[in-house]
Amino acid sequence: MLSRVADNLYWFARYLERTENLARLVGASTELMLDLPRHLAPGWEPLLRIAGSQASFAARGGADYSGRAIVRFLIADAANHSSMAASISRAREIARTARDLLPRDLWERINGLHIYVSEHADDAISHSGRHGFLTQVIASVQGLTGMLEGVVSEGQALSFLALGRNIERADMTSRIVDVRAAALPGDQAAAQLQPFETVLWMSVLRSLSAYQMYRIHARERLHGAGVVRFLLADEDFPRACVCCLRRAEEVLLHLPHSETLRRRMMRMRKAIGHSSQEAYEQGTLHEFIDRLQLSLARTNDELARIYFLGEPLAEPAARSRQSQSMISAESRDTAPRTL
Repeated sequence: MLSRVADNLYWFARYLERTENLARLVGASTELMLDLPRHLAPGWEPLLRIAGSQASFAARGGADYSGRAIVRFLIADAANHSSMAASISRAREIARTARDLLPRDLWERINGLHIYVSEHADDAISHSGRHGFLTQVIASVQGLTGMLEGVVSEGQALSFLALGRNIERADMTSRIVDVRAAALPGDQAAAQLQPFETVLWMSVLRSLSAYQMYRIHARERLHGAGVVRFLLADEDFPRACVCCLRRAEEVLLHLPHSETLRRRMMRMRKAIGHSSQEAYEQGTLHEFIDRLQLSLARTNDELARIYFLGEPLAEPAARSRQSQSMISAESRDTAPRTL
């Protein structure tokens, strides 16, 4: 397979996953705002931090941190490289250029999704139309993902699609845990938020459609340390970081020159399994996830170096929302490397 084609398939899967993640995140945040008293609601700015879009939002003159302004920026702003509209547009362009490798129906479906988002993105700005819009987007992306899993023959094409999907999932899960957990300990409003702690952690789980699976597997009272451990270290939940890394590691077994990458992912899995709950309980979760995200960024760079010949180690800004936050994380990370 040409390196350019492998690169495109990898990013196609990441853009699809990013679109679905954003839809889930905005939907869960909307519900959280309704469940909490207005004076205790965390606001919409955390969504920018999760998406890594604070700088781009500010650079576009973003002084309005209202829900309408931030939701519009994350969903409908094509100039925002991490927005839903931009992700779908890039995935559509990749599907157009790779029509000889991907199912013919997939092109028609993603083109239809692109048209739907272009015409109905404003529905997400208003509360009345937001739920229906986000539900349609999630269902469409899941249909595309199911088509790829169900009809694409096993081989290198499916391998790079799976790598992109799982690395994007691990990245988003770690970001959601990091930003949402930071709103609880050490905050001046912690005492006031205490009665609503369960609601906050339910929102974290619902951002990843993980609430029901958590209740099935954990079988315990919902609490922060348990949620963190489930989302980071569960072996079976498809959006948990350890599960994503294990699946990516299994895919790499079938690709050449993958030993270094597999060792890196194995180290990450073991570090998460040993440290996730302890990091939360000791108040060092932010530093731990900084190191995890930095290691995920290095994994992406290593993939580019090995398989996507000519790809610079630092991703182009249009393709990644990771690099800036990873660089800043590395500069402030003074703890011993465990990942």
